[in-house]
Amino acid sequence: MAAPKKAKVTTLPGNRAPAPSAISEALARSVKRVAPLWSLEHFVAVNPFLGFTEERFEHAARRVSLACDAQLLMPRSFYREELQAGRMQESDLCIALAQSPHLGEITLEAVLEGLQVECDSRSHVAISTCADIATQISGRDWSSLIVERVSHWASGYFDAGQAIWPSPFSDLRPYDAWRREMAIDCSDTVMGLGNAQELLAGLPKSPEALCAFVLRKLAVPEALLDLYLHRLLSSIGGWVAYARYQSWGQELAGESPKWVVDLLAIRLSWEWVLMQEFARDGAELAWRRAVLSQVANADIERPLNSDEIIDQIAQDAFELTWQREAINALAENESTPVGELLRPSTQAVFCIDVRSEVLRRALENVGTDVETLGFAGFFGLPIEYQPLAGEGAKAHCPVLLSPAIAIQESLRGQSIEMTNRLSRRIRMRRHLSSGWRAFKNSAVSCFVFVESYGLAYAFKLAAHTLCISRPEPLPVHRGLPPNLAKDLGPQLTPVDGIGGGIGIAKQIDLAQSILRGMSLTEGFARLVMLAGHGSSTTNNAHATSLDCGTCGGQTGEASARLAAMILNNPPVREGLRQRGIDIPQDTMFVAALHNTTTDVVELFDLPSLPETHAQDIAGLAAKLLEAGEQARQERSRLLAFAPGTDPLAGMLTKSRDWSEVRPEWGLAGCAGFIAAPRSITRNIDLQGRSFLHSYDYRQDPDFSVLELIMTAPMVVASWISLQYYGSTVDNAAFGSGNKTLHNVVGGSLGVFEGNGGDLRVGLPMQSVHDGQKFIHEPRRLSVFLAAPISAINRILDKHEQLRQLVDNGWLRLFAVYDGGKVVARYSGNSQWESANTETTDSAPTEA
Repeated sequence: MAAPKKAKVTTLPGNRAPAPSAISEALARSVKRVAPLWSLEHFVAVNPFLGFTEERFEHAARRVSLACDAQLLMPRSFYREELQAGRMQESDLCIALAQSPHLGEITLEAVLEGLQVECDSRSHVAISTCADIATQISGRDWSSLIVERVSHWASGYFDAGQAIWPSPFSDLRPYDAWRREMAIDCSDTVMGLGNAQELLAGLPKSPEALCAFVLRKLAVPEALLDLYLHRLLSSIGGWVAYARYQSWGQELAGESPKWVVDLLAIRLSWEWVLMQEFARDGAELAWRRAVLSQVANADIERPLNSDEIIDQIAQDAFELTWQREAINALAENESTPVGELLRPSTQAVFCIDVRSEVLRRALENVGTDVETLGFAGFFGLPIEYQPLAGEGAKAHCPVLLSPAIAIQESLRGQSIEMTNRLSRRIRMRRHLSSGWRAFKNSAVSCFVFVESYGLAYAFKLAAHTLCISRPEPLPVHRGLPPNLAKDLGPQLTPVDGIGGGIGIAKQIDLAQSILRGMSLTEGFARLVMLAGHGSSTTNNAHATSLDCGTCGGQTGEASARLAAMILNNPPVREGLRQRGIDIPQDTMFVAALHNTTTDVVELFDLPSLPETHAQDIAGLAAKLLEAGEQARQERSRLLAFAPGTDPLAGMLTKSRDWSEVRPEWGLAGCAGFIAAPRSITRNIDLQGRSFLHSYDYRQDPDFSVLELIMTAPMVVASWISLQYYGSTVDNAAFGSGNKTLHNVVGGSLGVFEGNGGDLRVGLPMQSVHDGQKFIHEPRRLSVFLAAPISAINRILDKHEQLRQLVDNGWLRLFAVYDGGKVVARYSGNSQWESANTETTDSAPTEA
């Protein structure tokens, strides 16, 4: 057998090869340029711009154009329509210009005139790749062909159980597995790359060495390295994002996402192959010219031109419209806290999710003696949860954390042996069902199945088509007999390597953290409801995107039930009393789940509560029913029901309809985050557009709770906001396209739009657009903190990544005080300026 052909090593003439140190530094930066993509099993929101928040927002717009061939802002027609409709005022443009660092460089008249002229919001042409050069020479779309080849390989390599014939090399690193497969894959010859196999066989065997080799031989200028590598990664961005997700544990441990380097090496290998294949057709000269022409654009931090300034001011002005409404509403609100008048009958703690705001407002309207609070939906419990008969435990905590507590679900009042026996029986039924499904889907037996059993499925098909099938159960209970759900409950269990169980001392610590985190350390009601949230939809690949983000894309009832168990535990109560938190003996905590698709709230573990609270429970249940009806009436305005449709019936139908592309609007419309006492926002209609986190700085002397809010829930809310932002401003690049064309890949890895292409990231267009107009309005998150400015500044100084988000304009920060008056707007570099005309004499500027 002939020895493999060695790759040519001649550096392209006319360009200087980058230094090894420059290549190493560029690789270290590039592997974090693409945000991770969680699988469909727990599809959590991720900031699509996570890899370059160290850059200012306006400079990142250039990066997005150059490296992603995408846009970071809406087209000017969008802002013109907002002005013409009166939703954005000329005064907003004036204020935005006054607050802009470009004041003096452009006039208001120039901005207004510029908005009348359409301008491509992609500020620059994307960086050229060798695939682009090959396309120019041959007329074939090599960029798309390479994406198809990489995607075809990656869907087999990363497969999570869908493939009947899995990749034989999936135990190797991605780059090694790809090289092995390319050695026996003849598709390249069919594509017209006759020497591809020989060229690939001669390339370096490690991904790091391959990257250095190709970058030196292509002589990519050092000034262009960062953008060029980012361009290559974004061309297969979906699979790169999934590879980064697979390496996320390594990143949390402080390591580099190694698998991303492998994907980059694969993409660079194709660059080298194409350059060699088309060398005789002038590829080297064309590449050299393309590279030299693009070096001038490599400095993305150079001053903005007039068109870029106009676009940025238009976006700033658009965001001011909601900020103005929120500021005025806070200033005019005269609400008095329920707890200052009398003891609340119930305190209802909901997740900070914007969908909870509508139900909280309705519940307070129904029961004026009810006090609602907001807290992260995982209730401060970083758990790994094993559902009954589940195939494996799943993390129910923010993806920024690692699970520290392991719990499992069992039948209430039954022995572990009985529970295990039932689990085995359910698993056996599930495995038989999987075998039957494999028979139906097999390449050979599927034809026999349709001919033999097709008619037997007629009733099931009709039921799904007419939306008369039963509602979808909670994700953790799918596959279980419906009558078991009420008898299930979380049980504490020690698991080696994850917390070792929860002793009383640990429970006391957790309880104190939970109560301090929601500023609930006194004035307890007789009944405190802890409500997680989840959704119920069918035939929805992105179903988990509607579940609780702080629970890692899972439903929140497990966290709520565990929190209630801990807080009802008498030894825990005694330990809290010794620490200054005295929970009355007649106070009981009850867990609940808010179904965000139907606004129905289900209470859990009621048999464990004393009979003395039966009336309280009945009263709460009645109020929840009425509040749910009010919330549904409000939300139904956006759900396009036929006239006369009962909202609950309509929402139940949507949850069962396998053709429904918009079962609910999720977090579309999210615009703000408010961390303050409820008295500041009670009675204000925030239209389900604000995350609401309870916080009272007077109960936080060391501001540790404020630090936790700013570094965890606030960041998660920013991720959610920016995911919706990206999916709106450029769905082709940062979203997942048309939901009706989606095909699930690899069992649960993600989706293709159609039958191929790159793995899609972000949200479907149907999640942000109703077919006529955008339901989500692209705004960066506006954060309002009721806390001393000095404390906020100290926390920003302590956390560099948090400061980057704020200083670089990825979110807007405001300070408010007890009366609800907005004190100041953060203007950068620890500086604040007046955000309204109200006096700020009583603002808590000092800690």
